Amino acid sequence: MVYVSQKQTASPSEDTDFSVLLDPSLIRSARLIYTTYYEVHPELIQNPLGVAIDRFTHRGKLIFAGKPVLLPQECFIPFSLIEADLY
Repeated sequence: MVYVSQKQTASPSEDTDFSVLLDPSLIRSARLIYTTYYEVHPELIQNPLGVAIDRFTHRGKLIFAGKPVLLPQECFIPFSLIEADLY
C-alpha cells in the first residue's frame, strides 16, 4: 500500500485568485445585475460584496452582508471584479 499525505492549506478563497478561473460572461452578467439594481435603486449608498450567480442561467442576486451560501451551480463574483470596468 502507498499512502499519500495531503497538505492542509487555508480555505480556497484565502489563497487563490479565482478571478482568472471565472468565465468573462459571468462577470458581464454580474455587472448587468448590479447596474440594473443601481438604476432601479439610485439611492443605494452601500456597495455590495458581490453577486451570487448561477453559472448556467446567469441569474443572480446582490450580496450585501456576510459570506453567501452558494448552491452547487452558483459562484460568487466579488464587487472588485464588477466595478473594474464600470467607471
